[in-house]
Amino acid sequence: MQSKVYFTDMRCKVGTNLLQKLDTLIRRAGIEEIDMRDQFVAIKLHFGEPGNLSFLRPNFAKAVADRVKEQGGRPFLTDCNTLYVGRRKHALEHIAAAYENGFTPLSTGCQVIIADGLKGTDDVEVPLTGCTEFKSALIGRGIMDADVFISLTHFKGHELTGFGGAIKNIGMGCGSRAGKMAMHSIGKPSVDPEKCRGCRTCARFCAQSAISFDENRKAVIDHEKCAGCGRCIGTCNFDAISNGYDADSAILNRRMAEYTKAVLDGRPHFHISIVNQVSPFCDCHGENDAAIVPDIGMFASFDPVALDKACIDAVNAAPVIQSSIMSERQCTHHDHFTDLHPTTDWRSQIDHAVRIGLGSADYELITL
Repeated sequence: MQSKVYFTDMRCKVGTNLLQKLDTLIRRAGIEEIDMRDQFVAIKLHFGEPGNLSFLRPNFAKAVADRVKEQGGRPFLTDCNTLYVGRRKHALEHIAAAYENGFTPLSTGCQVIIADGLKGTDDVEVPLTGCTEFKSALIGRGIMDADVFISLTHFKGHELTGFGGAIKNIGMGCGSRAGKMAMHSIGKPSVDPEKCRGCRTCARFCAQSAISFDENRKAVIDHEKCAGCGRCIGTCNFDAISNGYDADSAILNRRMAEYTKAVLDGRPHFHISIVNQVSPFCDCHGENDAAIVPDIGMFASFDPVALDKACIDAVNAAPVIQSSIMSERQCTHHDHFTDLHPTTDWRSQIDHAVRIGLGSADYELITL
């Protein structure tokens, strides 16, 4: 069956702003059908790694939180701690990073809660049925304690999964540090010594101390220590580090889909994606490259799979910005995400999500 995905572009007539358009969008998409009276409502988003400026503005979060409060709910903004070294690896730094990027109770009208606790160890083991990768998932307790779940996603490219949409935001984002380790455990990147410059940037960002340097000053990754988080891939300025096997991306995508199922099953949920500043890499980076396509618009749906597929199709239909990294790629696939990250397989994420009953890739796009 087709799922309904609602869309509005980024154009604003005089007297109407994007936040008003977002509220209209989510109401038309059916958010008011959810009974939120006196319910704790988790709004899952990415606060952005400090230094990165492509993350969603806090104004979008406030618009969603205000709608939740209008419906009698008790909203909070949330994310889980990261596996890699950065400014969001424990709750104190994570909250400070969120505040630095503008996500404060004063600016958004609700509290910020790091769902897996101070050190990323406060999680709940959630049983999974009908899945092939996991029998259970380790999800941040604060997220599982919520009565209603809303995802607010910045849609973008991603160096390990091809794209980062609602499934990525929910599945990877809601996993505790142990959950993230479980999802990443097979993917082990490798170094091309011909490209490695010995700059040691990758080692500074490796939380597992898995990177050393040989007598020629070339990086070497110890796969026994490596957690497979992929942070070194994004931090290498010389494209010297990559996934060793194409299957790694497919495995990670399947695992993220199953973690998403663990988060959503058994309670009301709703999903919003903002397709602007479509950066080639994840917002976990402490920097962001130029957008690869022009800003497209805002999407909303009860179905996270249909939502992701609609966003993928919209981005792939958009013209490439010639000053972006896409102009440096040999674009032969007619698929921006494959051209960006040819070792990834984004379709495996959608296909597995459909297979386990998370949603439908077949959608009806309703344009406001």
